[in-house]
Amino acid sequence: MSRPAQASVRAPHGSLQTTLCRLSHLTEKVLNLAMVLALVAMIALVFANVVLRYGFNSGISISVELSRFLFVWVIFLGTVVGLMRHEHLSVTTFSDRLPGRAQAVLQRLVTLVMLICCLMLVKGSYAQTLLNWSDLSPISGIPVGVFYLAGLVAGILMSLMLTLRLLLPAPLTSMQDREEMAP
Repeated sequence: MSRPAQASVRAPHGSLQTTLCRLSHLTEKVLNLAMVLALVAMIALVFANVVLRYGFNSGISISVELSRFLFVWVIFLGTVVGLMRHEHLSVTTFSDRLPGRAQAVLQRLVTLVMLICCLMLVKGSYAQTLLNWSDLSPISGIPVGVFYLAGLVAGILMSLMLTLRLLLPAPLTSMQDREEMAP
């Protein structure tokens, strides 16, 4: 599709579609920032621990647990960003051979199945978060439920995204919208 055709399909300024697109873009920026900060903290903790262990025969005992917690959060937040950008794994060998209308119906069906899976993730993560919140990790004292909270947060965010995809005909973010919103 050419650039002028895309511009004519876009929602008018100030519409719900535009607001949701901006909110999606802001959410993606916040998630990216959180992942970068977590990765920097992990690198600093692990590097400092390695230097202290091999150089001074000591270490930071909490660094292993904190790195593990941060890693889990980075993975789950990364899945949300991947879903927002439509960068998740998809096999389209069959669907690419279907006519346009059938592709649209199949895409809605796939989105519905993904939403059901995300809702199951939310349900299971919520139960595990509550079940493990009183258990504390041995070194840091952080509740073990924080591991499962990452799945709960990711499941809720992905469920919201998928629900919007089912309700709104146009994608929330397109390449042109990304270019216009870039600083």
